[in-house]
Amino acid sequence: MIFSNEILTRITIFILGLCGFMVAKHIRKHKKTGNFLVCPIKFDCNTVVNSDYSKFFGIPVEILGMAYYGIIFITYFLLIFFGDLAPVNLISLLTTMSMAAFIFSIYLICVQIFILRKGCSWCIISALISVSIFILTL
Repeated sequence: MIFSNEILTRITIFILGLCGFMVAKHIRKHKKTGNFLVCPIKFDCNTVVNSDYSKFFGIPVEILGMAYYGIIFITYFLLIFFGDLAPVNLISLLTTMSMAAFIFSIYLICVQIFILRKGCSWCIISALISVSIFILTL
């Protein structure tokens, strides 16, 4: 079976969206239960995910991430099968959302580096997923 580049891109974005959702859900689960969030590369995830910058307009950043990645993986799952039926406005909306998520991820990484001076490997993974989705949407 041979897939077009467009279908392979949609499949890749679908998988990235699912992975991003799982990362954001992992962070949310640990924050909600109060369990220590272990960083695989010895960063200080707990400080980062519980900082004043972990909310945006009162909404936890990981909830925003789950919503974004959820929309991405569900929509791209549908686009894999029904892409020919997708309105142009939907593709434009997905591109705009991906650009906004990319910019927001850069902002959050800058907060970690320049303000908190702490890192979170889970947050960096999420940012890399967001950047990858944005690049693939172009």
